[in-house]
Amino acid sequence: MALPVTDESLWFRRFHPRPEAEVSLVCLPHAGGAASFYFPISELLPPTVEALAVQYPGRQDRRHDAPIEDIHEMAREIYQALKPLTAHRPIALFGHSMGASVGFELARLLEGELGTVPLALFASGRPAPSHHRSLGIHRRDDAGLIAELQLVSGTDSRILGDTELLRLALPAIRSDYKAAETYAYRPGARLACDIVGLTGDSDIRVSAAEMAGWREHTAGSFRLEVFSGGHFYLDEQKAAVAGVITDTLRAATARPRRTID
Repeated sequence: MALPVTDESLWFRRFHPRPEAEVSLVCLPHAGGAASFYFPISELLPPTVEALAVQYPGRQDRRHDAPIEDIHEMAREIYQALKPLTAHRPIALFGHSMGASVGFELARLLEGELGTVPLALFASGRPAPSHHRSLGIHRRDDAGLIAELQLVSGTDSRILGDTELLRLALPAIRSDYKAAETYAYRPGARLACDIVGLTGDSDIRVSAAEMAGWREHTAGSFRLEVFSGGHFYLDEQKAAVAGVITDTLRAATARPRRTID
């Protein structure tokens, strides 16, 4: 079903428009990440799934917008932009690292305020909300922050090697790390949507137990998919991840659509 023209362009990027898709997959980047991180995944999805890659403020074409330093506020802003789209086709959420926390809070808003149950929440490379911890990375000096980016290989190497680009990017990166590390889980009802956890088998930033903790946050089903690779396993496992998304959403759309009264 074709979607109407709205002011959503502030928040969402459609790299591969699929007007007749059956599902919108909202893709939420990691700390320091941009919508373009999801271009390869978007390209590999089937015609039935259209990726809406979220562009956080403070980067790329939104570089002049003030970054948001609170996960709950970020989720609320995205929710407001997403609301008009929920009536036209089912929604699924994919969040990597910080984006998984944003996705969790976004799912809570969709279910709690709209009664809309996402087809699935794909939570990638991030401890479960109730297992949250902080390493204090956002309080490090610039050199310490850059060292972290190099350690997890989460920022385009062209940026890390370009002093001017890095100078422009660091404020948004630091703001994202602050949002991620100061996130405070607020106990509440479990999600109704299914959760699929995804992680790399050599991720130094999240343990298997922390990923398994996502099971505690859904009244639906949970499963954990483990891929070869580190924190940014997606870079090397794009096709496999796209396959998991495709198979999960194909099964979900075959079931009656769930809502919360």
